[in-house]
Amino acid sequence: FRRILEDRYGPEVFVTSVQGRSTLLYPISVWDEIEQKLAALPSTSQARKRYVERVSYYGQQGRLDSQARIVIPPILRKTAGMEGEVLVFGSIDHLEIWNRQAFESKLADDPFSDEDFAALADGGI
Repeated sequence: FRRILEDRYGPEVFVTSVQGRSTLLYPISVWDEIEQKLAALPSTSQARKRYVERVSYYGQQGRLDSQARIVIPPILRKTAGMEGEVLVFGSIDHLEIWNRQAFESKLADDPFSDEDFAALADGGI
């Protein structure tokens, strides 16, 4: 992931979470686009307010070091259980980082259904 991130976006990133269960790592240019979309929403939007509160609470701008490491804010490290074995997933325009046990529990609690397959098929996948 490091080479793709640095080649396509550079080393600047925004590290955050929405629900505190995982860490989201956005290239700063992608995060800037999200902020522009948020700014276009009405300031009275409660969804916008809750989203911004959470990503601000968990969030911090950072920079990948020479070994592609990043500092995860302490509150997020604790809340998302970022100790021990973690999993890193590419997710189109950002990375998701999960505590392995938490992710395996998520998979067990939220199985992939026939309806999910149908929805993807409707989208041509």
